[in-house]
Amino acid sequence: MMLLGSDASGEVMTATSETSCKPTTARPASRKRRARVCAAGALMLLATAFGAAFAEDPAISGQRAAEKRTFTDAQIIDGFFKVTFGAEFRTAGAGDRIRKYDGPVRVYIELRGEPDRSDQLAGVITDIGRHIQHLDIAVTRDRDAANVIVTLVRDRDLAKTIRNFYGNARARRIQHSLAPQCLSGFRKDESFRIMGSEVILVVDAGDFIFLDCAYEEMLQALGPINDDSSIPWTMFNDDVQLGFFDIYDQYLMNILYDRRIQPGMTREEVRAVLPQILPDVRSFVARVNNLPP
Repeated sequence: MMLLGSDASGEVMTATSETSCKPTTARPASRKRRARVCAAGALMLLATAFGAAFAEDPAISGQRAAEKRTFTDAQIIDGFFKVTFGAEFRTAGAGDRIRKYDGPVRVYIELRGEPDRSDQLAGVITDIGRHIQHLDIAVTRDRDAANVIVTLVRDRDLAKTIRNFYGNARARRIQHSLAPQCLSGFRKDESFRIMGSEVILVVDAGDFIFLDCAYEEMLQALGPINDDSSIPWTMFNDDVQLGFFDIYDQYLMNILYDRRIQPGMTREEVRAVLPQILPDVRSFVARVNNLPP
């Protein structure tokens, strides 16, 4: 779908829209659906931006304990190219360029369903910001100041919300192609700068589903919109459910938001600068996660 807007001069410009989601299908043993009835366990605390704390779901704690934490340069580079180029669901324009924000990211949270997970989502956003060195991201209470809008809805209202956002025809394409459980998309300009993102999250499907969806969709709203089933360590794989910001994806996101990676860069241009970027990314990820040098 082509979205039309106008720039400061009043001339018409175009923006293309790309979308990704967590589907309801292809779930190993339907773990996400079973998470609806999981009781929260007080195994560890997740701090939020407002100073509250939440007990972490036992399924997430189990995933943390089993997380792979060491990767070769080749494994990181392979994953980066697979998730940052291309798109799971593209409606217009080329996808073989780097897409990212090139300025501050401000997130507005709109609550349309209970329970109220606004503080929990704010904690996710703070966690993302802490683990991506050159990304300025924060929650705002001013909708007009936001370039990311996150809508929190009940599960039964998800399909209706998608129709309201994207129209009946595009919603049917999304539902048929992706069968979403949560959804994110962004609009980019002709220079491949992301101009705005929309995220839809379900709030009443349990802690595990909410956090798994929140991390993946918030990160994909920042640029890596392509899911790839060949990468076993990334949340950008429909067969992987984590519920936290894992080490591997921190590597990918820190490469993407390194200042030497610019919107619109080709694969060849990115490959040329990766040898300079990777040591800095490794150093930051090791420091912020207390990894051995």
